[in-house]
Amino acid sequence: MSAKLETLSQKLQDQFGDKLLSLKTVLGEVTVEVAAKDYFSMMQSLRDQPGLGFEELTDLCGVDYSTYGEGAWRGKRFAVVTHLLSISNNWRLRVRVFAEDDDFPAVDSITSIWTSVNWFEREAFDLYGVAFVGHEDLRRILTDYGFIGHPFRKDFPISGYVEMRYDPDQGRVIYQPVTIEPRENTPRIVREDTYGDPAHG
Repeated sequence: MSAKLETLSQKLQDQFGDKLLSLKTVLGEVTVEVAAKDYFSMMQSLRDQPGLGFEELTDLCGVDYSTYGEGAWRGKRFAVVTHLLSISNNWRLRVRVFAEDDDFPAVDSITSIWTSVNWFEREAFDLYGVAFVGHEDLRRILTDYGFIGHPFRKDFPISGYVEMRYDPDQGRVIYQPVTIEPRENTPRIVREDTYGDPAHG
């Protein structure tokens, strides 16, 4: 581990202590895990503490761990992973927080800390169903308003639940249950009779 990563890890330990559920350095990156109840206050400190100074949030995404490790995962199902950047200190940090309730996953919104996270939180809500408490405009961003479900969840059917089509009788777009029959496509391979014959090179 480089001296810079050791310094960052020590500063995180000194600042947050027992609030860090885990702190790992893998492949040159520091990852911390925090409880949902401490998430907002910790993110505020990560930005505001001069010794840490994470001025920028570069990414936020949802994760569904339900099939992680070939189904061996026994922890909470949904997590939110955030990537932070400190330009002044030239270091990066990954923060992971698990939603407490698998049936209705929710964590605090951090839009009041970094406004750039607005659309990232909407994307995680749309694709994973993670609600961000305190978000002022939490609505779908990638799927249609009539879309049912959250397509990046591991239990979401590949064909979806509803399909959209234009109905000429009604003169508008309608939603209806999926009519696609599940089938297995086996590609047909067509080759010339002399394929692979060195004499016909």
